Amino acid sequence: MAEATRRAAPVPAPAGEARGSAPDPAPQSPAGLDVARLDGAGGRSRGMPRAIWALPPVAVLALVFLYPLALVVQQSLSPENGGGAFDAYASVFASQSFREALGTTVWLAVGATAGCLVLGFVLALVIAFVPFPGARAVAKFIDVFLSFPSFLVTLALLFVYGTVGMANGAWTGLTGAAEGPFHFLTTPWGVLLAEITYFTPFVMRPLLAAFSQLETAQLEVAAGLGARPARIVRQVILPEALPALAAGGSLVLVMCLNEFGIVLFTGAKDVTTLPMLIYGKAILESDYAAACVVAVVNIAISVGLFGLYRVVSKRAGA
Repeated sequence: MAEATRRAAPVPAPAGEARGSAPDPAPQSPAGLDVARLDGAGGRSRGMPRAIWALPPVAVLALVFLYPLALVVQQSLSPENGGGAFDAYASVFASQSFREALGTTVWLAVGATAGCLVLGFVLALVIAFVPFPGARAVAKFIDVFLSFPSFLVTLALLFVYGTVGMANGAWTGLTGAAEGPFHFLTTPWGVLLAEITYFTPFVMRPLLAAFSQLETAQLEVAAGLGARPARIVRQVILPEALPALAAGGSLVLVMCLNEFGIVLFTGAKDVTTLPMLIYGKAILESDYAAACVVAVVNIAISVGLFGLYRVVSKRAGA
């Protein structure tokens, strides 16, 4: 009987908790937020809609970035001398200077991107897979080089290959000629060289990051099976580097399309790109409507290329 009584006796409540009392309040998160107010399904706050939290950053973005762009588009559609909304577009598109600037911009950007991809891939291969003293220092210098302004590299090229630069000075000193043979910096080829020199590290940086993730065992196995270095690069390294090449190449392409300082500092008077045309229309000719039209075209090309890069990078798995 005593054993049955003990089995039927109720289990006593824990200390500090009275029988029939209300449960403890919901636990608090480390930040002090009420966890009970969060919807478990979507994490949405019942007290304040999520859209309200998005309003401040969206307002700042619209004020700082979108509003100036809207002013540029508005100015291109409402010329000061009157006329229709698209008269400025028709006038600019029909001009020979715009067509030449557009063609020059595209071929310089494409040529510089191709040169940066080839040169950047070769240099990144050497730094990552060919051991030599100072390789890590060179890799760190590339990170520092990315912070340099573009005109600084152009100025350095002028000191070397300019009309009164070191190369022409050495030539005139040795031969006694009135002037040296190096005058290519004021031509489109000089602009192309300066852009390749400046933008190549922007391709090397993602490539070096991709090469650091590559398993060296794959290279050792391929070499052990008798594959030559060129085949290893083509079949093992290059497929792993394609997402990094796509990322670096698309970045360089967009930056070359909008490059202004290199063209200006080389002194290439016959090289007119879209940014240079905007500068000439706005500052030299005070034709703000035409300058805004060219700016809208430049923005549209840049945004289109960025959208294309996003599609390509998703398919490449970048």
